[in-house]
Formats: sequence, C-alpha cells, structure tokens
Amino acid sequence: MKNNISTKVLPGFMELLPADQISFNKMKSTIQKTYESFGFVAIDTPIIEKSEILFTKAGGETEKQIYRLSKGETELALRFDLTVPLARYVSEHFNNLSFPFKRYHIGKVYRGERPQKGRYREFYQCDIDIIGKDKLSLINDAEILAVIYDVFLNLKLPKFKIRISNRKLISGLLKSFNLENKAVDVMRIIDKFEKMGQEFVKKSLVNLGLSEDAVEKIISFIGINGSNHDVINSLERLKINNDVFTQGLSELKSVIEYVEFFSLPIDYYGIDLSIARGLDYYTGTVYETILVDYSEVGSICSGGRYDNLADSYTKHRLPGVGISIGLTRLFSQLKDLQLLNIKESTPAKVIIIPFDNKAMVNALKLGKTLREKQIATEIYFEESKFKNKLSYANKLGIKFVILIGEDEIEGNYFTIKDMDTGKQNQLNLEKLLITIKN
Repeated sequence: MKNNISTKVLPGFMELLPADQISFNKMKSTIQKTYESFGFVAIDTPIIEKSEILFTKAGGETEKQIYRLSKGETELALRFDLTVPLARYVSEHFNNLSFPFKRYHIGKVYRGERPQKGRYREFYQCDIDIIGKDKLSLINDAEILAVIYDVFLNLKLPKFKIRISNRKLISGLLKSFNLENKAVDVMRIIDKFEKMGQEFVKKSLVNLGLSEDAVEKIISFIGINGSNHDVINSLERLKINNDVFTQGLSELKSVIEYVEFFSLPIDYYGIDLSIARGLDYYTGTVYETILVDYSEVGSICSGGRYDNLADSYTKHRLPGVGISIGLTRLFSQLKDLQLLNIKESTPAKVIIIPFDNKAMVNALKLGKTLREKQIATEIYFEESKFKNKLSYANKLGIKFVILIGEDEIEGNYFTIKDMDTGKQNQLNLEKLLITIKN
C-alpha cells in the first residue's frame, strides 16, 4: 500500500489561510504606500547571490545561518537580509542612480536558525535606506523616525515608541577605558540588555575580560534615562574627553533637533542608551521600535546609520541610513496577541447570485460594470440551494450579496442584501453603486 506524502510545512516557514493572507497583504501594502509617500523607490534584487557577495559582510552567527547551494562550479547562497544586496546593487548601478538614493525593498530573506516562536527561516523584510555619495546629512536620520512613525500609525498598531541612540557614544566610552578593541563584542552584549536583563549583561561583560569598575560604569551609562533633554545633559556631565564620544553626542543632539522639525509627538520617540544594535556595520545613529504595552514582542523595527556599507564592492564612499521591519514575525505576533482584525477570506466586496441561466447574462454584465468602478466582485456560478449560496458568502465575509432573478430582470432593478445587518433592498443601478461604495 502506497504511503501518503506528508503535506506539513517545514518548520520555520509560514503558510497562511486566505483570511490571514489578505490581512498580511494589507499590512504589506500599507507599508509600501507609506514608504512611497516619502519618495522611496522600489527595487527587487535576486534571492540567490554569489556566495562571495554575501559572505563579504556576514560573520559570526549570521555566516552559520546562510543557506548555501551550488550550480556547476559557482558557489551560491540565499540572501540573509536586504542590506547587503543593496550595497551590491548600488555599487553595480552607481553611474545610473541619483544620490541621495532612497530605496525600499519588500522581499523574502532566508536564515537557517533554529525555528521558535517569532523566529522563521523564511520571512519578509520591509526595508528602506537612504544612500549618500561621499556624505549624507543627519536630517535623513531624523526622517527615518518620521517614516517609522507614519508606518505604524497607518497600520493602526497599539501605542509604540521609537528608541534612538548613537553607537559612537558607547564606542567613545569604551575608548576612555582603553577597550575599543572589544567594542563590537561589548555592543552585542549590551544589545541583549532588555531581553536578558542587567545581571546577564554584567556577567557577560566580566567574562569578556572587563574590570568590575568598567562594567559598573557601562551599566550606569546605559541606565541613564529621562527626557531627551535630561539624557543629553547627563551625557555632557560625564565629560568623556575623546573625539568619538564627542562626535556621537553631537550627532545625537542634531538628530533629536531635526526630529522636532517633523512634528512627531514627543511620547512616540526618545533616547535609550541601551540600544546598541549587534551588527557591526552600524556606525552612528541606531533605532529600535517597541509596542509599549506588549514588551514581550520585542523590537518591531530596527536599523541605523553606516559609514560605508559598500566598501567591499566599490571605491566610492557611500554612507547610508535605514531600517527594517520583519513583517512575517510582526504579523505572527500581532495575530497571537489578537491585535489584528482578520475577517474577510476574499478581496471581493460583492457577490452576485443569478437564479438561472437567463439571469447569468445580467450577472456577468453587472459584474463587469462593478469592476470598472473598482469594486471587487465575484459571481456564484455553481448549482446549489439558495441557503448554501448565502452561507458561502457569509463564510468568506463578503458584505453585499446581489440577487438577480426573473423579477429583477423584468423590474429593471437589483436586490441587494447587506450580510452585516441582514437588510434587503431593491435598487436601480445608480443607487446600487452608491450603496456599495458607501
């Protein structure tokens, strides 16, 4: 006897039912429209790149997670993020691009990490980046906050907060302890502060070889809080005297001043010195965004500034700043928290039910008219009991059912049923269109 092949999806991969997929697509569309409203242009790079392209910037755990494959003698890999492909893209098309180059990219990436709640091996990222040629004004760092704010406002998410810092501050602090050679490792540990807690960070820093005095000063540093003005004053009072720290503080002050130009509500953003970002290509401003009342979700958007991400591919200096939203993870966690209004299992707003073949001609004609008016319309073609047809519409969450039979044809009207209220009316075409569009 032949065994049936298992149809279960591989661990770490998301596959959605229609209602969930429609909700997911709406989120993706909202993000795309918001990005475009700020002038970002779409690009789409290949999912498969040459291994040497991706491994130039990968390291540590990331390198272990990259999916590798080969075709003939060419070593290939699946992209693990959208930033490294961007660096290659800008280097390749440098002479055909206008700078600053503002791009967005919404696409799937792949990481072979252990699947767990909120962690996927295949997932959508929604990225924006602004790339400059030789230089890039800090006002771009502030505009990124404005984009994040609009995205999550348009997604109608619960209260969120954008947290901002500058990696030069912690780099300068470590330089004052003569620990600049351990900066990358220290920042990766600090980046786990919120998730793992203070004692974990302390122990990890000690295990890294830092003195107890240095560890206490680092913990004290990342614990500075208060209003943006208070934090900046506290940083100035530290009187750390090296160029790296001074530059970081100056950049942070400038970005905060620029953010005020964008009229963002002050309770939606703030300085948080525990934000370090573990990736070592970030060199200045860094961001993380959280849902205020759902801290267990973690960061829903993160990113930062980099001095020259494309230095492995070109001699041109290309500073940039950008952020990424892990859409697959965000959707999954919002659904688990029941924060999504998932209702429709079809994009159709209307379903037309003809009672016989004679009415079918009128149904097809009406369907064409409605679609020309940008109203998504389905026509029920199957032979079935009337109650089954209404049940079909109800299960899909379709709001309006239009009935066409002999009486409707002779009377030159349509019977429309509102599935939410149960009310039924006979309307001519003009009033029918008004009812549906309202």
